[in-house]
Amino acid sequence: MSDVVIVDAVRTPIGKRNGGLSTIHPGETLGLVQKALIDRTGIDPAEVEQVVGGNVSQVGEQAFNITRTAWLAAGLPLTTAATTVDTQCGSSQQATGLASSLIGSGVVDVAMACGVEAMSRVPIGASGNKKLGLGVPIPKPYFEQYEMTSQFEGAERIADKWEITREDTDAFGLASQQRAIQAWEEDRFAGQYISVEAPVVDEEGKPTGETHLVERDEGLRETSMEKLATLKPVARENGVHTAGNASQISDGAAALLMMTQEKADELGLQARARIVDSCLVGTDPELMLTGPIDATQRLLKRNELSIDDIDVFELNEAFASVVLAWAKETGADLAKTNPNGGAIALGHPLGGTGAFLMTKALYELERTEGKYALVSMCCGGGLGTGTLIERL
Repeated sequence: MSDVVIVDAVRTPIGKRNGGLSTIHPGETLGLVQKALIDRTGIDPAEVEQVVGGNVSQVGEQAFNITRTAWLAAGLPLTTAATTVDTQCGSSQQATGLASSLIGSGVVDVAMACGVEAMSRVPIGASGNKKLGLGVPIPKPYFEQYEMTSQFEGAERIADKWEITREDTDAFGLASQQRAIQAWEEDRFAGQYISVEAPVVDEEGKPTGETHLVERDEGLRETSMEKLATLKPVARENGVHTAGNASQISDGAAALLMMTQEKADELGLQARARIVDSCLVGTDPELMLTGPIDATQRLLKRNELSIDDIDVFELNEAFASVVLAWAKETGADLAKTNPNGGAIALGHPLGGTGAFLMTKALYELERTEGKYALVSMCCGGGLGTGTLIERL
């Protein structure tokens, strides 16, 4: 089987709720990063045989295979096929795994993986909203097998099981903000993001004809342990999670261009990293968010690596307890985990976050001249994504 390599990766800045990217149709936002990869690499877009994209709330503006409509709206070749997948929060990381598998198995030589979510425009849970009159996503027999818990409750149960306190989660949330602020101050994200020209709208949401430029992640904020301590818990009355130590509602898109090493050589493109391995694991749907533990252990065991062999970890900060429990269970060094901030500071555009994390991991490996990066995410319903990459 041929080595699957990453040639380039790009992302938009992450827009905050009702922020800079909230005025753009998500299909247009996704098309911008798809087109950016083509422009930056100079590849003939017809060489891209399949695009696999991630998106969670596939309703309204995000319905009708948004990966395909984004590609066509960007003026890219109609001969390129596209698929949109839903693995909840891990959707675009799973898209990366599926695109890599298509290449590695010889189905295609070149593929693009991507993801988008416009949470300001299509709220989380919109596709299963009872107001649609189309029923509910969970069938009755499910409740005979499992208790139906929310992600908020799952995060609190994880905190209980791994003895994680409010002070622990607040300290982690503060560190995420501080790292993200430092990353922007030191220009660590240089090269990985594009600026987005977004329409200005009036009070009724109609375009005014003017535009504004989005060229920075919008979720960053100065805070302190004292300020964080004043925030009310979001799940339980005495819970450990607040808006200050959990992920933000966000908008954004990211994409990666992958191919065989042979194809990269043929096209004269520089392979920047190799996809070593990927996985998707099933875990307890009541705790729900422990998937990164199992995914990490599986990738390390299958590739005969230790946790200390990994130079960079990108773990989605859905809730602080998720990352803290993962670190306790795996022995991972938190100093190497989300070194430039995570979803608590930068945001979590659901179906797009996996591609964001892959992009961040690639650039951080190059910045630090590390060898291996491991990316993992927890997913609603009890799943965990995992990808191991090696810098070339």
